[in-house]
Amino acid sequence: KLQFLYFIGSNMPKTLGIIGWRGMVGSVLMGRMEEEGDFKFVKTRFYSTSNAGGKAPKCSGESDAVLGNAKDVDDLKQCDVIISCQGGDYTKEILPNLRAVWDGYWIDAASTKRMDSDTVICLDPVNRDVMINAIKNGTKTFAGGNCTVSLMLMALGGLFKAGLVEWMTSMSYQAASGSGQGHMKELVTQMGELHDTVKDTMDTSTAVEVEEGVRETPLTTAAWGHPLAGSLLPWIDKGVEAGQTREEWKGDVETNKILGLTEENKVIVDGLCVRVGVLRCHSQAFMIKLKKDVPISEIEFKLATHNEWVSVIPNTKEATLADLTPAAISGSLRIHVGRIHKMKQGGEYLAAFSVGDQLLWGAAEPLRRTLKILLEH
Repeated sequence: KLQFLYFIGSNMPKTLGIIGWRGMVGSVLMGRMEEEGDFKFVKTRFYSTSNAGGKAPKCSGESDAVLGNAKDVDDLKQCDVIISCQGGDYTKEILPNLRAVWDGYWIDAASTKRMDSDTVICLDPVNRDVMINAIKNGTKTFAGGNCTVSLMLMALGGLFKAGLVEWMTSMSYQAASGSGQGHMKELVTQMGELHDTVKDTMDTSTAVEVEEGVRETPLTTAAWGHPLAGSLLPWIDKGVEAGQTREEWKGDVETNKILGLTEENKVIVDGLCVRVGVLRCHSQAFMIKLKKDVPISEIEFKLATHNEWVSVIPNTKEATLADLTPAAISGSLRIHVGRIHKMKQGGEYLAAFSVGDQLLWGAAEPLRRTLKILLEH
């Protein structure tokens, strides 16, 4: 695990600003920082876009009692480091003006800056060397990666580190949390509406009659636009060229940027992204084309020893159903990968399935760990 080295000097970030701390990712970030004692090493100033001057939340370290104005550049520039969980529109509005007068570190949960040349996508168990080199070369902007990309790389990092992946597909089964807390709550609302329709006749109805009642139930769709409970949505984000969605496009471009690969040695990643009626954990099914035939035992060893959070789940029914599900790891930093076996296409073709918490390694955890690395360097 990373350890804090509390340096005192001109390059030591001393004042941390946090924006978007009340949202879903922000609240998970706050919880993790409290659990790990991160607030003890900085003076924290909390910001608001709508309640500047109001009462700030308390944390375990030194912090201002009053909320700062998240739209006031003169206020923001007091910070050495800013973590934003406020969203991409806020970043587009504020960061250009702030950069004109400020040379601090910006760590962003949003996708706005990810693919910019002045930004490093942070996932230190996978690309710590890329991050350290960027810091030494003066990079000041960092962004958390796409949730499914980060979770995929945490699960399969051992294969990428060994240079074994020629190309791969990822079919994702993404939780409601990826769309925000309003969507997450609406999924629960839809679940309740379905149950309310049939609860009084469940014992006297056939399964077909129950399904018909559920199918005909009008559901609240203000957030999703379509029913998700009892269904799925095979389209996430806007469409881009070649028939992909933007979420699917990110799988390729962000993977290669995180790994520091170029057009000459890139790994092609493609697939489909599907929203499913799960609350907060993303799952992914992989088809991986290896550069050579490698025994399963060696593959499992490389995966299991890549980082301390990944666990290889035996390819049995009992282990799979017990440990390779969102219900098994929700709220945990654990990344589980299983269903590992060679495919009928040949020994160089590998199947695998992973599951991880979208709000932790898929969002908040890389942000707080980037702060720790900055404090070390």
